[in-house]
Amino acid sequence: MISRLMDDPQQERAFLSTVGFTGGFAACRGITHAIRHHIPPFHNLSSKGGTHIHHSTFGILGLLGIGFLWTQQVWTGHDDPPRWGSRITAGTFGIAAALTLDEFALWLDLHDDYWDAKGRKSVDAAIIFGGLLAAITIASETLDEHQVPAPLRWLAKFDVRNALPTPAGGTSASTPS
Repeated sequence: MISRLMDDPQQERAFLSTVGFTGGFAACRGITHAIRHHIPPFHNLSSKGGTHIHHSTFGILGLLGIGFLWTQQVWTGHDDPPRWGSRITAGTFGIAAALTLDEFALWLDLHDDYWDAKGRKSVDAAIIFGGLLAAITIASETLDEHQVPAPLRWLAKFDVRNALPTPAGGTSASTPS
């Protein structure tokens, strides 16, 4: 299945985004716990004026950068093989999304509640996003529309291979070359 995902540039990007997100989220949680428990070499980042810089800042900047590149059609999977630019931007997109969603509760409540019970919203948002990203990536490539259980049929409407929703009940009209 992995080789099938890696054969098509858009499937490869979806897969690498999922891997980047999962790895980025796990690393982010591990590092923030290390910071909280004063485990070297990890520490909070602050500006010269003492303002704490949240890691969602780097996630947002990453998403803006990748979004800009992709709107300019740079490294969208159609760069010459071996498609390293596409692979790097796809993985970076996943990592940036993880950094941003890890502090979802902060930007939802506009309050730094990372370690409070309300901070659990960040974990929930990341799990939902990561799960949907993985499910759509895998289901769109491996499942026939009739193999998908009725409550999940809406996932079959996504055509990750062509990055467009398919017509209701239809399948992808073309395959990128």
